[in-house]
Amino acid sequence: MSAKPGSPLALALAIWTWFELCVLSLACFFLQLVLAPLTWPFDRNRVITGSLYRRTAVIVSRLTPLWDFKVVGSLPARMGRTVVVSNHCSQADPFLISGVPWEMKWLGKASLFRVPVMGWSMWLAGDIPVVRGEKASARSAMARCARYLERGMPVMIFPEGTRSLTDEIGPFKDGAFQLAITTGADILPLAVHGTASALPVHDWRFARARARVAIGDPISTAGMSLEDIPHLKQIVREEIEALRAKLRPLTTM
Repeated sequence: MSAKPGSPLALALAIWTWFELCVLSLACFFLQLVLAPLTWPFDRNRVITGSLYRRTAVIVSRLTPLWDFKVVGSLPARMGRTVVVSNHCSQADPFLISGVPWEMKWLGKASLFRVPVMGWSMWLAGDIPVVRGEKASARSAMARCARYLERGMPVMIFPEGTRSLTDEIGPFKDGAFQLAITTGADILPLAVHGTASALPVHDWRFARARARVAIGDPISTAGMSLEDIPHLKQIVREEIEALRAKLRPLTTM
C-alpha cells in the first residue's frame, strides 16, 4: 500500500495499527487469563498461553497494511534444547520473529513486563524478565532459561542486549553462548532485516516496511567449554551477517 511518510493516509494507517494492536492485545490477555489456570497444571512450559501470545503478534503484523513481514529459510530438523539468537534493530522484531513455526521463551528487559496488557501477556506466556546491569537478575534469568532448555523448550535471546541504532550489528554479550555451552544446547542463528523502518526509534507512528527473518542452520556446542565462547560468538556473528546479506535484496522497497 502506497502511503508517503507524513501523509494523511500514513497517519490513518498508523492509528489503525495502534487500534488493532490494542484490541487484539486485550483479547489475547483475557483469553490467556482464562487458559492459564486450566492449562498450567499440565503445561509446565506454558506452550498454550505462549503460543497464543505469539500468534496474536503474527495476526497484528498481517492486519497492518503498512507491513510486509515473512519468514524465509528451511526449518530446523528438530527443535528443543536450542538457544535461538538474532540481531535486533527494532521494537517490531518480535512481531516478525513470532512468525517462526515453533514456540520459544523470550528473554526480555524487565521493564517490558510492567507495560499494561502486553507486558502482562509476556508473563502469562512464560517469558523471562531480566534487569539490565544487575548480576543477580541475570543469574536468575539464565537459570530459568536453563530449566526451560532442560524441559525441551527453546529460548530466544538478542545477544546484542539492545537494539542497534545503525545498520551494523552491535557487540554480542556472552550470556546466550555461555547458556548454550553449559546446557549442551544448540545455537540457532536468525537474522532480521527491514524492521528498522517499521517502528522508528522515538516515534509513535508505524511506517511502511518490508521485512524478513531468515532461519540459519543449528550450530552444535558439543565438546565446547567456556573458553570457546569468543570463537562461538564469531561463528554465529558471521552466520547472521551472511543471512542478512541474503535478505537485503528481499527487503528493498
